[in-house]
Amino acid sequence: MSMNLKPAKVGDLRPSQLIFTFGVGALLDLPHMSVIIMGLDDWDRSRCIPITEDRLLSAVRAKVGAQVEALLRPPMDPDDTDSNPFGPQIGVPVVPFPRWLRCPRCDLLAPLSSGLFVPKIEPYRPDWARFLHSNCNKSPSPPPALPVRFVLACKNGHLDDFPWDWYVHRGGSCSKGAAILRLREFGISGEASDIVVQCDSCNQKRRLGEAVGTRTNDVLPQCRGKHPHLRGFSGDTPCQEALRVTLLGASNSWFPITLSTLSIPRTDDKLMLLIEKLWARLQKARSLESLDDMRGIGAFPDLDEFGSDKIWEAVEKKKSGAAAGDEPEDLKRPEWLAFSNPVNQPKTDDFKLEAVAPPKGYEYIFEKTVLVQRIREVRALLGFTRIESPGDFFEAAEVPEERKAPLSHNAPLWLPASEVRGEGIFLHFNNGFLGRWRNSVAVTQRESILYEAHKAWRAMRKVTPVEAGFPGIIYVAVHSIAHALMRILSLECGYTAASIRERIYVVESPNPAEQMAGLLIYTAAPDSEGTLGGLVGLGQPNTLGAYLDQALEQVRFCTSDPLCAEHSPVDALTVHGAACHGCLFAPETSCERGNKYLDRSTLVNTYALDGIGLLEDTFKV
Repeated sequence: MSMNLKPAKVGDLRPSQLIFTFGVGALLDLPHMSVIIMGLDDWDRSRCIPITEDRLLSAVRAKVGAQVEALLRPPMDPDDTDSNPFGPQIGVPVVPFPRWLRCPRCDLLAPLSSGLFVPKIEPYRPDWARFLHSNCNKSPSPPPALPVRFVLACKNGHLDDFPWDWYVHRGGSCSKGAAILRLREFGISGEASDIVVQCDSCNQKRRLGEAVGTRTNDVLPQCRGKHPHLRGFSGDTPCQEALRVTLLGASNSWFPITLSTLSIPRTDDKLMLLIEKLWARLQKARSLESLDDMRGIGAFPDLDEFGSDKIWEAVEKKKSGAAAGDEPEDLKRPEWLAFSNPVNQPKTDDFKLEAVAPPKGYEYIFEKTVLVQRIREVRALLGFTRIESPGDFFEAAEVPEERKAPLSHNAPLWLPASEVRGEGIFLHFNNGFLGRWRNSVAVTQRESILYEAHKAWRAMRKVTPVEAGFPGIIYVAVHSIAHALMRILSLECGYTAASIRERIYVVESPNPAEQMAGLLIYTAAPDSEGTLGGLVGLGQPNTLGAYLDQALEQVRFCTSDPLCAEHSPVDALTVHGAACHGCLFAPETSCERGNKYLDRSTLVNTYALDGIGLLEDTFKV
């Protein structure tokens, strides 16, 4: 079975959804069944389109392994298969999961291997596939069987069927031989305490509520280390992590581990820029003769003004540079250098900057505003976790190896990726002003409190060393400004709050050449034309200054005050100061730190704390 990626039918997925929502190992609800996205071993690589981004590929190789050859877009059919129903079914492979089904008429509970449920496949609509209980004695026609709502998962990324037979017989088997199980629900609440599994053969019964709660270790079996998306187990050694009962569709059943970068032109040479743009196809040319053959059939009309000899010389230069350029680099540093010096940056179809004056009224804190009129972002899926989000750690690189679930049996030779295009606003901070602010006594004291919260949070999650990874008080302030501004801009630009994202550039260093202080607020879409300009249009000095005024006025008071303003960062559960869903928190897709390292008291005076607000008159020169 495969899932088509065209956006026309039920069950279709966009390429970006296969990176962030329904990637490898994720559960997906179809109209009549639940399925799991299979590992990369089962994907048809020949249907995948390469995505070129050398900087991201080098960073991926540093984290996943040098064996990674390419970043590929998930398989999708560019043609209209509705006009050709006999054409190939192109998509990502899936299999039914969980493997236990329940008849809604007679409450029969059985695995697919029992043969009691018969598959019903629609030839041209695989998303309509279902299982029927063919011999149900309470229905004149075979009713469609439904997947059970409960599965088992652990923090090490394992997923397994709930052991219904084992559970109802309390770790044993039916004394009468073959068990006939029923899953009955009483009442309308749907709570686990109202669900009973019983065996008709031996009359054993047990409420599901016993498996949910604080004493599940005494009720559930040991984790078998199962990865159903890989058709097997993680290894010979049993997993020691405790199992948890989770619901189908639960938000904590799958979290992606991703890496992304913005495409920054490395040269202003027109030919090399075209080579970069067409590299996915040009890299297939093995010689000057093969390049001539490809040009002869009209493969590269954009290069018609150049001779084949010059093009081949550029291709060889690109290939030699790619072979020697596998040394990973800081993904954000080249982006910062481009945004902080926009005048000298080349303009391409995917990269266009325009520098304007800083927001009116905030010239003392910002050096300039950069209108990012065109931007391309490439994102790659490295793995995934269950139960615990990668946002529970400082960054994806710190997720313990035992927590990361693999995408394939062996080290992957390629990774699924997607590219989006859009627009944004970049704000370049004045490093001198930020330095004077962070050296004040009150700000230093606040930083020490946040630092203790950071250490306590890492200690609770057993991330060592606990002292590492604290981004500093300047990051907290810049991050808080980004969130305050995103909330206001989302009301005016025409894009939803969940579609606007941030990218923070902050590095504190005694060397001025290494310092970074900036933020990018941007939005992007998978369409080749990108977005419509609603966000970048708000970056003019007068307009952006007015929106900053509104943003800061809103964070000065919170609907949850005084509780929000008095929140103590040192509680080990969070790493934020005065911040909550009423003032600074953003959707999960928008924040690069999972709503950590936020504190509106670093921006303005609050009920509980004053004297450290970055944007108060106290620190103006």
